[in-house]
Amino acid sequence: MVENIRNRTYIIAEVGVNHNGSVDIALELIEKAKEIGVDCVKFQTFKASQIVTQTSPKANYQMKVTDKNESQFDMLKKLELERADYVQLLKRCKELEIDFLSTPYNKEDVDFLESLDVVGYKIASGQLTELPFLNYVASKQKQMIISTGMANIADVFSAVEEIRSTGNHNIIVLQCTTNYPSKIEDANLMAMLSMKEACKVRVGYSDHVENNYACFAATALGAEIVEKHFTLDRNMEGPDHSSSLNPSEFKELVLGIRNIEMALGSGLKVPSKIESENAYGMKRSLVALKDLKAGEVLREEFIGFKRPFSGLSPNMLNQVIGKKLTKDVVADEALQYGSIAW
Repeated sequence: MVENIRNRTYIIAEVGVNHNGSVDIALELIEKAKEIGVDCVKFQTFKASQIVTQTSPKANYQMKVTDKNESQFDMLKKLELERADYVQLLKRCKELEIDFLSTPYNKEDVDFLESLDVVGYKIASGQLTELPFLNYVASKQKQMIISTGMANIADVFSAVEEIRSTGNHNIIVLQCTTNYPSKIEDANLMAMLSMKEACKVRVGYSDHVENNYACFAATALGAEIVEKHFTLDRNMEGPDHSSSLNPSEFKELVLGIRNIEMALGSGLKVPSKIESENAYGMKRSLVALKDLKAGEVLREEFIGFKRPFSGLSPNMLNQVIGKKLTKDVVADEALQYGSIAW
């Protein structure tokens, strides 16, 4: 999973339920994610009967993109995968060398994922404040990546402390806005840094904004993880497709993040290789402004600063004034150490 030393942003393609209950679509999403350079594909492990009542209404965003007359239970029931399907998905991820992650919603889901020997868990925003559930997941002593939508800093702090109480300190907290899609002005990326400082945790960003600007900004701010929903086609039927990226769009996200990482550099203020090569033509030397004879005493009005950087530095001006030349120097010739009687 995500290494303890940050060397690049870990990109998660959130498949979630965008497989529409089909293991074949799920497998295709894994293959597409691998093709475009994603680090991890994330699913959700649940049974509808264990997370919603049969009469539970849909969220507002779900009402806009799915059948309004359908209950949340009926919608989620269609989006379940069979237990055997997860075995196939994990196997394919291992074959393609892309990480597998899933979000459990109940102890039974956790126990099942444990039987698959998963390396970590993703916790959805809705479960952030369910401390007994967090405690159970944390007791498995595996990496926990936690979204923080709908939460305040006190909620996040309580969740982190509950996990740490089990001896599990392998925690990454993601800034998140729970709305699909969410507005860019609600991204509040600076909260990511606030949580890092207040809770002493590693941080990242889970995005639901329609464009990629917030993801790019999060990368520049130091997000260790960037997560975004992934679909084969944004026009497919289902609650999350319309606020997801298709393969070509997700490829642009990956490319943008990797380019931003290159732009961020090492933090050491040193010239790049090409800058060192360019210095010869861009920096200036001390040059004679007129023909000068050997033995002549150098005066300031005889000397100028001109490119290229092929002689003494302009910073040596005060040191050469008053010194005698050891050789003839023509106009525009750079002064050299050996041209001067020191």
